[in-house]
Amino acid sequence: MLLLNNQLLSAAALPLPNRGLAFGDGFFETLIYADHRLRLAADHCQRMQQAAAALYLTLPPELATPEALETTLARLAAAHNLPAARLRLQFWRAGGGRYTPTTEAIEWLATAEAFVPDETPIEKADFARETHSIYSPLSFCKGPQAWLYVRAAHERQQRGLDEIILCDAAGHVAEAGAAAIFWVKDEVLFTPALEAGCVAGVRRAQVLRAARKAGVECREGLFGREALLAADAVFTANVTAIRIIKQVDSDVFAEPDPAIIACGTDW
Repeated sequence: MLLLNNQLLSAAALPLPNRGLAFGDGFFETLIYADHRLRLAADHCQRMQQAAAALYLTLPPELATPEALETTLARLAAAHNLPAARLRLQFWRAGGGRYTPTTEAIEWLATAEAFVPDETPIEKADFARETHSIYSPLSFCKGPQAWLYVRAAHERQQRGLDEIILCDAAGHVAEAGAAAIFWVKDEVLFTPALEAGCVAGVRRAQVLRAARKAGVECREGLFGREALLAADAVFTANVTAIRIIKQVDSDVFAEPDPAIIACGTDW
């Protein structure tokens, strides 16, 4: 089952012209529905609103508030009879035209699959050699620069790594291949600033929010590789999991304080 423009269907043909296919004129969002709740619904909704505004789009009412978003997507999870679901919301601008759009209206598609969390430690990671992050007015959201992550995932696979770390062109650490990256040094929590070109992850925001509430000093900024390699502990965080990184290149790290990791589980 899928939700196409708020209609629950067993199958669907996407109408043409489709500006998502033709121009990448849209974005996507990955969400987790579990225990009859949409995790971090307010954070997802905020990022969706920001992405829509950056692309001069208007979210439909059924997705425009945290409450509406949760209610709408609960229908899809229930239709699949999934106790825990990984959901993908794909948005694209309605109508045709060429580069100049003719409307701010959105068409959207939601799909669901079973969610099985994987929080196993990452044994070996390294910095990407072939791809770097690119800061732009849209780099904070998912979709417009997805080719970066496809290239990075290909390199990770070819090099036999468990995770890959992207830097910007100036060498500042940005993010992991599909997650935000954090490290701890002398009890201070570090993560790259959005200016490095990383996605404004909902789990990233939640970890920082919870850590600050717990009294942990947090620093966001532009940090070189040497800052990460000098860390006491390193981990990644996205909507699906928090995972400890054991090794980057030849540098081996300790496990982070469990209290830091616990900050990422405050839904």
